[in-house]
Amino acid sequence: MILDGAPALRRELERRWLAFVVIAWVVASAWFVFDRWSAIRWLSLGDTDDNMRLMQVRAWMAGQGWYDLRQYRMNPPAGFDIHWSRIVDLPIAGLILFFRQFTSPSWAERLAVGIAPLLPLGIVMVSLAAVTRRLVAPVAWPLALIFLIASAGATMLMFMPERIDHHGWQLACLAVTVAGLSDPRRGRGGALVGLASAMSLSIGLELLPYCAMAGAIQALRWVWDRSEERRLEIYAITLAGGGAAGFVLFASEANRVMRCDALTPVWLSVLVAAGALLYLIALIAPRTIVVRAGLAVAAGATIAICFAMFFPQCLGRPEQVSPELVRTWLSNVREAKPLYMHPFRVAFVIATLPVIGLIGAIIGTWRARHTPELTGWAAVTLFTAFAVAMLAWQARAGPAAQLLAIPGAVALAALILPKILGHRLMAVRVIGTAAGFILVSGLFAGYVVRWLPAKAQANAYTKRVNAATGECMRTSRLLMLNAYPAATVFTFTDLGPRLITVTHHNAIAGPYHRNGDAILDVQHAFARSPANARAIMKRHGATLLLVCPNMSEATIYRARNPGGFYDQMAHGEKFGWLTQLPLRKGAPYRLYRIG
Repeated sequence: MILDGAPALRRELERRWLAFVVIAWVVASAWFVFDRWSAIRWLSLGDTDDNMRLMQVRAWMAGQGWYDLRQYRMNPPAGFDIHWSRIVDLPIAGLILFFRQFTSPSWAERLAVGIAPLLPLGIVMVSLAAVTRRLVAPVAWPLALIFLIASAGATMLMFMPERIDHHGWQLACLAVTVAGLSDPRRGRGGALVGLASAMSLSIGLELLPYCAMAGAIQALRWVWDRSEERRLEIYAITLAGGGAAGFVLFASEANRVMRCDALTPVWLSVLVAAGALLYLIALIAPRTIVVRAGLAVAAGATIAICFAMFFPQCLGRPEQVSPELVRTWLSNVREAKPLYMHPFRVAFVIATLPVIGLIGAIIGTWRARHTPELTGWAAVTLFTAFAVAMLAWQARAGPAAQLLAIPGAVALAALILPKILGHRLMAVRVIGTAAGFILVSGLFAGYVVRWLPAKAQANAYTKRVNAATGECMRTSRLLMLNAYPAATVFTFTDLGPRLITVTHHNAIAGPYHRNGDAILDVQHAFARSPANARAIMKRHGATLLLVCPNMSEATIYRARNPGGFYDQMAHGEKFGWLTQLPLRKGAPYRLYRIG
């Protein structure tokens, strides 16, 4: 290893690794808070989901029921249900209550949403350190932290201040899953994987494929090695029990029906059945590998067949929305498209570390073929390969793929860097080590794309639209709207969650599939005739119309619907039923009273 020449430091890093990881997390967290202090100060929740998460916390703290996740300020008076749970609300609310002891409610909220995303980052750092200690070397864990922070850009974005949505916590569950898969202590390892999977699914179904793959790996370990039966038994119990507990404690009233987009009775049935079958086959524990393999395949086939028989409505898209909404919205979500459909400059940076990690994991597995670490490495390699394959399904798999690549990348670094550091020439030791680090960490990808030619016109257009969208979302700009009494505002779907977070106004729609009818109404209003637009706005009880020219959603309405209501507005057309209202100088909006 790199630290072979420093035995005292090596001993300290090995003996007090957990304390050092916690210190590293505190230092990193302090830096991220400092670096993004302006965003914290202005409550700059850039993503619609982050805004809606804060609204969910506010409603609960204001007295809304624990199991009532209906957002009443969206599409009032009925509101709409969201498919999340309250798990992620807990730390945010706890931090708000804590900071209220020292500062104003407004600042308590800002500090809470700035710090809350850093809590799951600590779990990720501890988990990755544990994995690399076991599989690479007892003192390899600092490289895991360095690679995570420096190279896994897509992953780290999920832990930045203000990123309070649930993705960071699900990635933390994924990191704990990897720690469990590599844990030599069978009972503890099975429990970690089972509980982490149950918690992840209780938060949301985004990582369902990874949870299923973790279960398959647990079964494969048992098929290969009969002595792994305790790991499989504990995994089965904690998966089923944890899923049941998650449903009872956190499933909203709206999730207690047979829906496919959250931990509802549909997926609870799958978890309990999977746990029961896996526990049963582990209990039987046949001696031959062929029989164990047959039982594992039979268990998987039984679950799949029963799922198709009892829940055929869930064989399609889990969102269960209309074909029109799929065509006009869901199919156009960029992160839901395969990575190869994204520009090379984006795809290359996201995919580089996962590919490096997979190569390193394969090499690590080969080198461990005659050691006790073989099964741990094999599990991590299978999981990493699965994550890389998921990039071909959706680009949103990037954060998980980069996280799972860390152990393999560290193994590759531990193999290559000591050889360079041991070279007799100083130039090779200095320059070669730096070059080797940049290579095995994947950092070179960011430098490479800077030198690639870009389409100047498209790039300028993208920058202009992004700048306009950011201006529309700015807190200081939105606060101008509070000069008018609270009202129901008809505006773009992507602006709705931000509007209700910053101002006292209500909105009609946000980009959430359970809000599908309202999303279509917004689309139809801006795309069709002015008379149709007025009828839709009146039906929703909207008294104000808010548009933000050049926002990304606005450009879509113009491009796809020439001659439609919004296109006519953009060309200066006036309508007798709309009265433009004055706003402060510099406002990026146009505000109208609906008559």
